[in-house]
Amino acid sequence: MPILYSFRRCPYAMRARMALKLAKISYELREVFLKEKPTEMLTLSPKGTVPVLQLNDKVLDESLDIINWAFLKNPSNFYIAKGDDSKLTSEVIKLFDNDFKYHLDRYKYHQRHKTDPHFHRDKCNSILLYLEEIIKKNEWIKSIRPSILYISIIPFIRQYRITDSDYFSSMDHQAVIKLSEEFESSTLFKAVMQKHEQWSKDRNNGICVS
Repeated sequence: MPILYSFRRCPYAMRARMALKLAKISYELREVFLKEKPTEMLTLSPKGTVPVLQLNDKVLDESLDIINWAFLKNPSNFYIAKGDDSKLTSEVIKLFDNDFKYHLDRYKYHQRHKTDPHFHRDKCNSILLYLEEIIKKNEWIKSIRPSILYISIIPFIRQYRITDSDYFSSMDHQAVIKLSEEFESSTLFKAVMQKHEQWSKDRNNGICVS
């Protein structure tokens, strides 16, 4: 059985768990605290970030690699983007993984980075307004069958929302707000966000997820 080292609130780990859930892949979940990274995880992936998926023949320690692996195993529950949809998927994921995440960190953790939170909040907002127009023109993004694009970016939108939920709700991007609300009330979100105790080799308390 695959083993996933994860941290519940991490957006990268969250999207990996969503992909595994959609692909109906059973695995052992090992919830880790990032300040107390287990030796077993660091042996597999010395860079020390989650998620880390241990398979029989290899280790995947990038969330997009885990998503793509899960999708190839069982794509039936995913919206399958083709042609222009596939190109758009790659472009928007890249935008969120690079620009949006950069500004999100400097908005959410502005004291750590010593940055102007309003400047970086506005940069995030500009990207969300761009996404707003994309959603309006591409109904498949909010399809009942989630796409790779959807599960890849929605955890970062959630992080942005919870940083200042009142501000988020007041903004002029109703399609993005609706997307966020539907995600956080979905069975998928509830399934992958269950709380688990910290994994320990001594306690052997990994959780079987199916």
